[in-house]
Amino acid sequence: PAVTSPCKILKCNSEFWAATSGSHHAGAEEAPEFCTALRAYAHCTRRTARTCRGDLAYHSAVHGIDDLMVQHNCSKDGPTSQPRLRTLPPGDSQERSDSPEICHYEKSFHKHSAAPNYTHCGLFGDPHLRTFTDTFQTCKVQGAWPLIDNNYLNVQVTNTPVLPGSSATATSKLTIIFKSFQECVDQKVYQAEMDELPAAFVDGSKNGGDKHGANSLKITEKVSGQHIEIQAKYIGTTIVVRQVGRYLTFAVRMPEEVVNAVEDRDSQGLYLCLRGCPLNQQIDFQAVRSAQATEGRARRKGPSLPAPPEAFTYETATAKCREKLPVEDLYFQSCVFDLLTTGDVNFMLAAYYAFEDVKVLHSNKDKLHLYERTRDLSPGNTAPAGAHPALWVSLLCLCWLCLL
Repeated sequence: PAVTSPCKILKCNSEFWAATSGSHHAGAEEAPEFCTALRAYAHCTRRTARTCRGDLAYHSAVHGIDDLMVQHNCSKDGPTSQPRLRTLPPGDSQERSDSPEICHYEKSFHKHSAAPNYTHCGLFGDPHLRTFTDTFQTCKVQGAWPLIDNNYLNVQVTNTPVLPGSSATATSKLTIIFKSFQECVDQKVYQAEMDELPAAFVDGSKNGGDKHGANSLKITEKVSGQHIEIQAKYIGTTIVVRQVGRYLTFAVRMPEEVVNAVEDRDSQGLYLCLRGCPLNQQIDFQAVRSAQATEGRARRKGPSLPAPPEAFTYETATAKCREKLPVEDLYFQSCVFDLLTTGDVNFMLAAYYAFEDVKVLHSNKDKLHLYERTRDLSPGNTAPAGAHPALWVSLLCLCWLCLL
């Protein structure tokens, strides 16, 4: 069984969000009820404190509670039942739509120039990474790894083993930090874990906070517990997080200008969406696929590991993946790979939804499908573009002979 964090901060966040109807900007007549919900929130965090040491979302929630207690003159002593506050009227900061122009990326940064060039990055399955430069990799990356790290936001994923003793991993935790930006948004933290996909930031809010352009950062729940979308208009960015089965997928659309907004790129360090996985963390997708086709199951390089489940043969995995992914591109191949290494049909759905997100988020519709451009591709699944290196060598030799 996969490892699950004992820290229950997401449960505390969800309970507070439900108790306050999605807003922490209560009117004067609602202050007593809001304070009651805050005390319940604080009590919940204290109950889980012992298991949450070092958890970023936990510490953010604790500081947020203290700030809200002061803002609303709430006493720490009193009832802790959780009343449900009524919906706030239009005009509250949760509903404002009159954000300043600087909080709309396309309007502020590109008013007199061409539209920005958007890029895409995605992570799904066991796990497969599509970088901002459209490089497709299959990686190990067990533990915590940074996906994005720039001047505006940080994204970190934690990957845990899918099966005991196996090197097959999948994303079990995701943390997104939106940094405070001018008059648009306060710093906000979003965190999701297996079986916990909140529709709010860790402080219970659904937008960018108290600043005038708060609505330039918003969370929308598309499917309860399965699919959320975060719009960060002030940096022209859209993020999609899904829970498929027990594990999480991540997809983002971001302008190149934001992708490359770092103080010192040379000393920036690892950033998977931009630089890809380290070589020692990459899996030779083609070699493993050949083993799958000939042996009926995938085997990882390295020390001997327990054999993966026998629920799928290469033929049945291929047939299953074709149901959702008719084009035999790398999304299809990753689906086959994952079914053979995990035996979990939810990984087929993860590949399917990852490609669905690409269709929505990628700005170049000619680059939706990715194909391997390496040697020994199986017949019928060759890359549609790009010649084999041996062909170029032959042509060069022929040209040289002609000159002689």
